[in-house]
Amino acid sequence: MKAIILDGFGGVEHLIMTELPTPVPAENDVLVQVKAISINPVDVKTRAGKGASGRLKDEKPIILGWDISGIVTESKSPLFSIGDEVFGMVNFPGHGKAYAEYVVSPASHLGLKPASISHTEAAAASLAALTAWQAIVSHAGVQAGQRVLVHAAAGGVGHFAVQIAKQLGAYVIGTSSAANREFVLSLGADEHIDYKAQTLAEATHAIDFVLDAIGGDTIDESLDVLKPGGTIISIPSGRNEAVKEKAEAKGANGYPIMVHSSGEDMKKLADLLEKGTVKAHVSQTFAFDQMGQAHLQIETGKTQGKIAVLP
Repeated sequence: MKAIILDGFGGVEHLIMTELPTPVPAENDVLVQVKAISINPVDVKTRAGKGASGRLKDEKPIILGWDISGIVTESKSPLFSIGDEVFGMVNFPGHGKAYAEYVVSPASHLGLKPASISHTEAAAASLAALTAWQAIVSHAGVQAGQRVLVHAAAGGVGHFAVQIAKQLGAYVIGTSSAANREFVLSLGADEHIDYKAQTLAEATHAIDFVLDAIGGDTIDESLDVLKPGGTIISIPSGRNEAVKEKAEAKGANGYPIMVHSSGEDMKKLADLLEKGTVKAHVSQTFAFDQMGQAHLQIETGKTQGKIAVLP
C-alpha cells in the first residue's frame, strides 16, 4: 500500500511517499481502506518536532495522522462488518498511522459514517469535532441559555464548537478576523467579534463558558469577560499551562484538555451530522502526493474550517 512516512522531524520535505505492507488487524481491530484523511494542527506540530513527537520518536516508521473515513475491508470486532463505512480519530494521542491507503484501528475508536455525508466531510468531523464535543458537552456541560464564547470560531475546532453549542441552546459569540465574519454567523453564532478591531472587554461580558483555541494572552483576556464561577477550557498545548491557576485567581474554573479517541462520541457526532445539525466545512482538498502542501496550508493559521487529503 502507499503510505507517507516521516523520516525525521522538521519541514515538509521529511514527508516521504513509500510502499509498505498492508497492516493486519488484531483482535477487536478493523482494517479500513481509507477514502479521506483530515489534517489538523497537531499533525503539523508533530512533524516539526512538537505536538505528539515525544510519544512517537521511537516508532519506526512514523506515520502521521489520526483522522480517517473509509470502508472496513477486514474486521476482528463484532462492532463492524466488512463493507461498513466508518470514520473517526484513530488511537489519539498514540500512533494513528492515518497517512496510508489502509489503516488498522481499534473498532472502539470509530463510528458508522452517516450515509448523508461524504467521506471527505466525515474525516473532517473527527479530531476537531471530537475536541469541540468533549470540551463543550463532556467537560463543561454547557446548558441552554448560557453565554458561550468561541475563539478562532472559523477554524477547525471553532466552527464545530459554534454549531454544537448552538444546538444545545446556548447564546454563542465567535471571534475571528473580519474576513470570516459571515462564515461564523452562517454557522449559527449570535454575535461575531473581530479580534483585530476591538478588545474582548470592549466587545462582550458575562460569559459562562470560553473555548480557547489560541492560548497565551487570549486566556487572560477571556478571564476578564468570564462570569465569576464561569469556565474556560484551553486547547493548545504549550500555550495553556497556567490556565488553571489564572482562572482560580479570578474566581473561575479553568483547565486544559486533550481530546481522546471515542467511538461512543463518534456515534453522537454521527447523529448530529446525519440530521444536518452539525456540518463539516471542508475549504480545500489535496491529493495524497500533495501532503506537504496540505501541511503548509495548516501552518498559515488561516484555514477556514477543515482541509482534507484524498489517498
